[in-house]
Amino acid sequence: MYSQELLKPDGRSLTLYSRSPIAAGIQAPSPGNEPIQANPHLRWHPLRGEWVAYASHRQGRTFMPPPEYNPLAATKDPQFPTELPQGQYDIAVFDNRFPSLTVQAHDPPSLIVDTLPANGACEVVVFTQDPSASLGSLPIDHLNLLLHVWGDRSRILGSHPQIQYVLPFENKGVEVGVTLHHPHGQIYAYPFVPPVPARMLQQQHEYYQQRQRGLLQDLIQQEISDNQRILYRDEWAISFVPICARYPYEVWVAPIEPVATLMDLTNEQRWSLAKALKTVTLKYDGLWKRPFPYLMAWFQAPIDGQPHPEFHLHAEFYPPYRTPDKLKYLAGTELAAGMFANDALPEEKAKELQAVAIDLELSELVQH
Repeated sequence: MYSQELLKPDGRSLTLYSRSPIAAGIQAPSPGNEPIQANPHLRWHPLRGEWVAYASHRQGRTFMPPPEYNPLAATKDPQFPTELPQGQYDIAVFDNRFPSLTVQAHDPPSLIVDTLPANGACEVVVFTQDPSASLGSLPIDHLNLLLHVWGDRSRILGSHPQIQYVLPFENKGVEVGVTLHHPHGQIYAYPFVPPVPARMLQQQHEYYQQRQRGLLQDLIQQEISDNQRILYRDEWAISFVPICARYPYEVWVAPIEPVATLMDLTNEQRWSLAKALKTVTLKYDGLWKRPFPYLMAWFQAPIDGQPHPEFHLHAEFYPPYRTPDKLKYLAGTELAAGMFANDALPEEKAKELQAVAIDLELSELVQH
């Protein structure tokens, strides 16, 4: 993996990653030269027992630009300047212009509930310079690089003493709120472990204390033995519709043997996870004969300098449920109560995805 660090005129960082050497002299652009003024803060929610971020500067953030706008090329329209430089590279990572969290946050307001500076980070990860591409269309060695990048960003962001947790994720499709045309994801780095991974950590810790084995490690072995919901499997990685899926067509991707973070992956695990990711995204698009929207999130152990043998790195895909005439999103019981009601059995949806024929080797030939 090759990388090059640059600084945008507005003071934000830009890091380029590539499978081949990156030429010197690349210039980092930005929409303007004024330094980003962001000072978000956290407020404690006493009934839910969790922090809420407040970032009023995001009121002016960019929304979906017009279809003719190409964010990967320089433009003469000052309203839509590019964030990405010209040059040969594969992946770009830069600071979000409208962060909900920043390590520079300071002096939160004094209120009737506890407050803290929203010390963290929000990065944008552009997967490729091709605006028509998607994860499913990228070559496996490009996806392997992306896994390297997620691990490298976890290491870099986790080196800040304020940051305790790093969450890479992708929102794909305008249906789930994407604001740029090109394939990209984000990374949020938090000064605490957020509620969902905190609950995962608790469950896995209790299980490990009782059995000296990982909870997800054992669940994966049970899924392998049951052999009903698996979409991809080799010696190192697996993707499957979990037996406990809360969403129809929900899929998990994981190394078979547990590792705690993206930084801990072996070369073999990265390559296999790249194949598993490509399989899942190709099957999604093949099932509906269109680019299908989803949220993909990578759950890893806290970046706190402590060993976490109980935690099992994995990604979870949450696609909206498509009925013949609409896309179904979260309902009241799910948003308000946090109890999910799934309209379909995981086994049924796994069969639909298993029936989608894909050829990883052929797709690689097509790319070349």
